[in-house]
Amino acid sequence: MTDLTPPENSPPQILARDDGATIAYHRSPGKSPGIVFLTGFMSDMTGSKALALEAYCRDRGRAFLRFDYTGHGQSSGAFTDGTIGQWAADAVYALDKLTDGPQVLVGSSMGGWIMLLTTLLRPQRVAGLLGTAAAPDFTRDLMEAVFTPDQQKELAETGQVLIPSDYEDGDPYPITKALIEDGRDQLLLDREIPLDCPVRLIHGQQDRDVPWQTSMRLAECLRSRDVEVTLIKEGDHRLSEPHDLDRLIRILDKLLHHIDNPPGPEQPN
Repeated sequence: MTDLTPPENSPPQILARDDGATIAYHRSPGKSPGIVFLTGFMSDMTGSKALALEAYCRDRGRAFLRFDYTGHGQSSGAFTDGTIGQWAADAVYALDKLTDGPQVLVGSSMGGWIMLLTTLLRPQRVAGLLGTAAAPDFTRDLMEAVFTPDQQKELAETGQVLIPSDYEDGDPYPITKALIEDGRDQLLLDREIPLDCPVRLIHGQQDRDVPWQTSMRLAECLRSRDVEVTLIKEGDHRLSEPHDLDRLIRILDKLLHHIDNPPGPEQPN
């Protein structure tokens, strides 16, 4: 198992956005393509997947970036002021300001949606994508679609509703009207997604938050011909157990080898 201990217990660096918001981040120098980790909904950059990826990149001298969206972790702002569009803008800003050359974006849950939106805006900067329990369109398909009449009424009247977490250690999710409405403007799974880079998707079939069929649907929507989906029969949403992290690293390592050593042109029969 990869050592998850950061090289230094140091505070994050701070990137100031033009609007005055600040993004907290940790960055490691190294060769390209670098790795950028995009966290999930109400998650932050201190999770086990982020640290496992950082340790992997550190061991191999590869550039790495992890950061918190505004309203998350150690970045500025209130979570309830955030939207998918805002968090995608954070990712684009971090990509522009904190990385050089081609990057592989690794998105966890909501981060899988953010990685797609980011790549659509900066396709020339992204060499590949790796999603784990990727959740594009979740504000519509997994939230708005299942609100009870009482929740719909509360959202309309107060602008916010609390959704209980399925995890014993999880706080309720505050879902805002702005998040839902902005999410409708960011939807991707109703049409072809015009991306051509290699994409790898990992999804647990015991995922109670994002059904594994979402990754299959995403694979169908992507224009890229180089898409592979790995289904984990006993895998949950978090995919954060040691064997899950080892699998994540193995798939990323193979993707990087594939990017570094692209196949030659197909030979005629």
